[in-house]
Order: sequence, then C-alpha cells, then structure tokens
Amino acid sequence: MEKLNKNKKNRLKDFHRFLDEAGDTTFYGKGKKNIIGTNGVSNVFILGMVKVNNPLDDVRNKIYLLQQKIINDPFYQVPSVLKKNTNKGYYLHATDDIPEIRKEMFDLIKSINCSFEVIVGRKNIERYETKHKGKEEYFYADLLSHLLKNKFTKYNKLVLHISERGKSTKNHNLELALAKAEQRFNNNDKDSNIKTEIVFNVNYPTLDPLLCLADYFCWTIQRIFEKGEIRYYSYLTEKIKLVIDLYDVENYNNWANYYDKKNPLTSKNKISPPKH
Repeated sequence: MEKLNKNKKNRLKDFHRFLDEAGDTTFYGKGKKNIIGTNGVSNVFILGMVKVNNPLDDVRNKIYLLQQKIINDPFYQVPSVLKKNTNKGYYLHATDDIPEIRKEMFDLIKSINCSFEVIVGRKNIERYETKHKGKEEYFYADLLSHLLKNKFTKYNKLVLHISERGKSTKNHNLELALAKAEQRFNNNDKDSNIKTEIVFNVNYPTLDPLLCLADYFCWTIQRIFEKGEIRYYSYLTEKIKLVIDLYDVENYNNWANYYDKKNPLTSKNKISPPKH
C-alpha cells in the first residue's frame, strides 16, 4: 500500500503544469496614444509553462526554504523583500529581486528536473485592434491557446496552475483560450481526437511557490526580447524546451520563429521599439 501511494504521488507531476507571464499587456496611454516600448511598457508579452519532473512537494519545499532563508538573512533586508513580507508575504519574483537573490534562485532551478515552453507575443496596435478586438484579455487568451493547442493527446487530465492576472485569468477568458486551442488542434490534426481534459487552477505565488519557477523562466526570455541579454538564458538553456515568437511573420517559413536547442535564441532576437 505504501508503494502504491508513493507511485501515485510521483505520477502527480506528470499532469500538472505551472504558468506565469512577463511583460505587460499595455498598448495605450492617455488619449489612446500608442506607448508600446516606451519607458516602463514592454514590447512583448510572454506566457510560459513549466513541467516539473521531480516530486512536486519536494520542489515546493526547496523554494519555500529559499524564501525563508531570504526573509531571515540580514543581508537581504532590502526594500523589495521587506515590502512584500510586510504585505502578503515574501515570494520570489525575478523583476523585483536583487541580483544576489536571483543568483540563488537560478542555482536552485538548475538543480530541478524541469522543462519550460513559452509563447512570445509581439505587441502591435493593428493586430490588437483587429485580432484581439482591443481587449487585453483576448490578447492573453490568444497566446494561451497556442500554448495549449498540442496538449490534448498525452494525458487523460491536465491541471494548469495559473498565476492570477485580473480579467485575463477569469474563468470565461480561460475557457475562451481553451476553446481556441481545441479549434487549432482540430484544424491541425484532423485524424486525432481530443483525449485530455484541461482544467484551470488560478492561484498566487504566495500560496504555491512552484509559480515562482514559471516567473523566473518567463523573465529570462523577456530579457532577451527586451534587452538582448542572453546570460540567464544560456545558464538555463538545457531546461528551455521551446520558445515560439508567435507573431514574427518574417520568420514563419521553415518554422524559423520556433526556437529550441538546435535553433537557440541570441541577442539578435531583441526587438526594437516600434516607431510611434
């Protein structure tokens, strides 16, 4: 019986995924002015998914212990840590963390058996107004649908733990993304049937430390597209399974907008801010 329970616990990791994002879904400023790529506004929005191949509770505990270490270490008593700890509790977040904390988290990620895949959405006003009807949540749903469209055949059930993001992660918008993903699956593979039931669990990184993994991976990819900085990507490259630059129409031929170990990202993937 003990062996059966252990095997069941180990199988849990097979049908759970953890999703977070980087960048923002802001397109307009005051007076509906295009502010893509201006100070504090990203050129891309990134949505990524982590699969953990170690027992989930073991990895959760590793991240939790690192967070406790940071809280209790006098060296890390900096505003970004103190503010979070005073409010809802400290959690690892790459954008806010100081470089020393990031290094500790990157080293922890290196020790975990996991894989990451991500969709990068370039922000474009014309596409936003036509394809996404000028709604940030539709932009989010479109990216999520591409992340899910090849996830319908391997497992009976897939649980997606998603970091909360306002309207974008409301149930009706997640169901919209799922419907789009199913449509794309059916269009691409007419000979296969949908086997996998996909369900969503919207959560917060303060409640599930595994969401911090997805956050750090997404931030790593964001640094390339926004800054041309590849050192974090190079450090984790063996764990990054696939990066899709979704709207890079110039590279659609021969799947050149799909990046993996054979076609790695470089500093040349940095996106220049659009001309306003």
